[in-house]
Amino acid sequence: MDPGTNQKTLPATLTEELDSLCQRAYQSLVVCRNGKYGAGAGVIWSQDGFIITNYHVVRRGRIKVSFLDGHDYTAPVIAAARQIDMALLKINFPAALQPFPRTDAHLLRVGQFALAVGHPWGQIGFVSAGIISSLGKMALDWRSGVVDVIRTDAGLAPGNSGGPLLDADGRLIGINTMILGGDLGIAIPSHVVAEFVSQEIARGREAVAV
Repeated sequence: MDPGTNQKTLPATLTEELDSLCQRAYQSLVVCRNGKYGAGAGVIWSQDGFIITNYHVVRRGRIKVSFLDGHDYTAPVIAAARQIDMALLKINFPAALQPFPRTDAHLLRVGQFALAVGHPWGQIGFVSAGIISSLGKMALDWRSGVVDVIRTDAGLAPGNSGGPLLDADGRLIGINTMILGGDLGIAIPSHVVAEFVSQEIARGREAVAV
């Protein structure tokens, strides 16, 4: 018998684990282009073509969704919620898409590792890392009430808007938004986004003007 048969496989290095995590994330990440108003990121939410991004990314113009392999699709806005800076898009894709695995953001803790993925300043699939700095509430729009938010020190810039905030296992914990700026990044927790999507899909909305 080969003396190495019973030896345990060595665990992957942290670098290999993070590389694998990022490669999986790229399969569920898109670019949301809005004509001359620039571009943001988007997250594949379901296998049947629903995509989440920020309201402020899609509030003007005709939306084009691009996968990281270069394929483009027109994406009508199905629903929008300015008070939480969320928008729901829908594309007609010929096969099942790969959504991000999600976890309940209610379970998050301050100090937990967080990974932000997006397209800052046009750099496609750019990754930044940090920790969750605080969990709380704030108003994203002065005409609306407060909403749950995640604050993180993972570096964000224009183009990160609408992109995923992930935990150490690559699960979606929030959607980043650059609407406020400041030293800390802001993300809308996954449970807030899930409630928005569920409500809008249940209503069976067609495309709406934003």
